[in-house]
This record gives sequence, structure tokens and C-alpha cells, in this order.
Amino acid sequence: MNNVLKWFTKDSFIYPVVAIIMGLFLGAFVMLIGGYNPITAYGALIDKVFGSTYNFGEAIREMTPLLMTGLAFAFASRAGLFNIGAEGQYIVGMTAATFIGIKFTSLPLIIHAPLALIAGAIAGGLWASVAGFLKATRGVNEVITSIMMNWIALYMANLVVRQFLLMPGENRSEQIQPSASIAIGWLSELMNNSRVHWGTLIALVAALFFYIFMWKTKQGFELRAVGFNHHAAQYAGMRVNRNVVKAMFISGIFAGLGGAFQVLGVFGYQTVFQGSPGIGFDGIAVALIGMNHPLGVVLGAILFGGLTYGSSGMSFAADVPPELIRIVIGSIIFFIAAQGIVRWVLKPFNSKRKKEKVL
Repeated sequence: MNNVLKWFTKDSFIYPVVAIIMGLFLGAFVMLIGGYNPITAYGALIDKVFGSTYNFGEAIREMTPLLMTGLAFAFASRAGLFNIGAEGQYIVGMTAATFIGIKFTSLPLIIHAPLALIAGAIAGGLWASVAGFLKATRGVNEVITSIMMNWIALYMANLVVRQFLLMPGENRSEQIQPSASIAIGWLSELMNNSRVHWGTLIALVAALFFYIFMWKTKQGFELRAVGFNHHAAQYAGMRVNRNVVKAMFISGIFAGLGGAFQVLGVFGYQTVFQGSPGIGFDGIAVALIGMNHPLGVVLGAILFGGLTYGSSGMSFAADVPPELIRIVIGSIIFFIAAQGIVRWVLKPFNSKRKKEKVL
């Protein structure tokens, strides 16, 4: 708990907060240039997210897969790896969960749903570990392999759906068995039939696991050591190659679970993709906003998911195009990446704080 409280007072927390504020102001400036009222627009966004229990539940649903793909990217980053393949791992996890959810029948809920989730997690982990194995054994850059595997995953998923799971006359799979669903029926009814599911709770547990594993265990220390300097880690007797594969496998588990949540908790089926869904790439933005810290990723997913879901409210109530929200998100990421600008803005406050400490 003390480490979490310290994180809130460190620059690693302050800089993203200031970057978010600057991004929102820049977005407001762009709206003014375009002839839109930023106060009305942001008010409509907030009202869309918090205006009703249904919209609030749907906003939470929007945040959940972003949290999982954000954790996937952040976990690999802590081990010095750039997992740009969360998109493919998300799709593979979704497909594996769909297959189990449809083809396995006559199973009780207590077995079927966890089995489908485990299948999605393992599928995502194995898919990511291919890039990790090539990195560890052949030195192949994981960016190249993982981004190419995104497209392999997309077309492979479409092939599986069309060949084995397709609903006749539709461009999607059959419906999963009711016993494989992770939707929370009673809570959905309380929130006006919003698509809330157990995956949100599992995602928060995954973020807690990330923190405990990475900062409280020997294996997590080794992964971070490999991320800081793999030559020094190897000299210290750590098995660098094994840790690379392990990091990618766990990273893929996160992304694969995110895909499984969407099928088992939200849609109940898998469509034939016409293009990449983009959740894995958005997860990179979430991880960057959260500075690759699990708590930061949770907050980043809340922000990103809220802005994404609330953008429709801006379109209807303030006539603001949803593309402007992408400008806001892009601005936030820009200011986080360009921390020199944020430091320059905070320089007067930091100087005052230093003087107070001296006194």
C-alpha cells in the first residue's frame, strides 16, 4: 500500500496527469478553431458516461478489454520487450474462447465458462510466446514478428469461424452456449440491461497480479532486471532467454483474456472481421498513458474507455465529430511522450517546491 501511495506523489504520476490536462486543453482549442463549444462538448461527454446506469455500465464494458491489452503491453515493456502484437493475441484469445463456448456442450456453468476463459488466455499466451521464442533463440526483433502475427491471427480467426463456427446465412459464428457466458444477469438488470460481465472484476485482479508478480516476486525482479539491462542480468546468472519467452507468454495471456471477455461477456458470438478491431493497438496508448504501471494502466483504461464511449454523446448533443476525441487522446499521448514540454510547464512549481524544502 505504501508503494502505491508513493506512486501517486511521484513524477511518474504527476506528469501523466498534467499531460492529460494539457491534452484536454489542446482538444478544446481545436474545437474552438472548428467552431464547436468545448464546454458543451465535454459536458455532453461526461453526461453520456454518467448520465444513466445503462451508459455507465456500457462505459465500464468499453474499458475492460482496453485494460487487458494495456496490461499486456505494459508487462512486456517492463521486461524490455515491445509487444505490438496484443491485437493478434486478443483475436486468437477471442477465437479460442468462441470455439470452446460453441463446441463444448452439456457442461455446467462452473466448468464451461472458466474452461473457455482458460482457452482464450492460453491461446493468447502461446501466440505471443512465438515472438518471444524467436527473439530469445534467433534474435529476431519482436516488433516485426508480433505485428506480422497480428495479420496471421486475423485471417486465421476468420478461417476458423467460416469453416467450423459459422451461422448459416450470417457473417458471424453461432451463439455460444449459455453455460459459457460470463455476463452478470442480475447486475445487468439493475443497470438497465447494460452488458456488464465478470471480466471487469477479473481484469482488476489481473492488474493486481501484475503488480504483485512484478514487484514482489523473484521472477518479477528477474524480468525487470532483464528489461533494464539483459547483459547485466545474464552476467548475474539470470536466464535471459527463458525470461523473454516467459514475459511474452504472460503478456499474451492478458491480451487473450481481453478477447475472451468480449465473446463470453458482451457479444456471445464472433463476427468475421472485415478489418483489425484495433483494441490491441489502443491498449498501447492505454499503457503509455499509465506509464507501464498496473495502477496507471487501470486509470488509463478508465480515461481512454470513457473518452471513447462518451464521444458518441459529443456527436449527438454537441455535434462534435468523434474524430476530435482521437485528437484529444493523441494529444495526451504526445505530451506524455514529450515530457520535456510537461517539465517546462511544471518548472515554476518545481522550483517553488524545492525552495520550500530548503526552508
